[in-house]
Amino acid sequence: MKEIKAIIRPFKLMDVLTELQGIEGLPGITVSDVRRFGKSGAEELSSGVIDFVAKVKIEVVVPDHLVEKIVSIIQATAHTGNTGDGKIFIIPVDDVVKIRTNERGTEAL
Repeated sequence: MKEIKAIIRPFKLMDVLTELQGIEGLPGITVSDVRRFGKSGAEELSSGVIDFVAKVKIEVVVPDHLVEKIVSIIQATAHTGNTGDGKIFIIPVDDVVKIRTNERGTEAL
């Protein structure tokens, strides 16, 4: 299993979610509003305060066989070609436990 975290532009969220919903067997998706700064992601204001850039984070844990399909969809759909399009992180997941049923592993997804 892998966790996929994607940080994307907010206006691309609905396009990405629409494409992801077409994947057979896709478990739930978590979406969060986040703020970031980085090499080109923020400017320091004259007061010394960082001016963060609004982004959206999509998180999903999936079986290994769905990873490349999901990453390809996010990459293609969130792409504008401009600085700040975002990043996708792919992280190994050792186990998942569904609290309600006590199921573990892929059955818990």
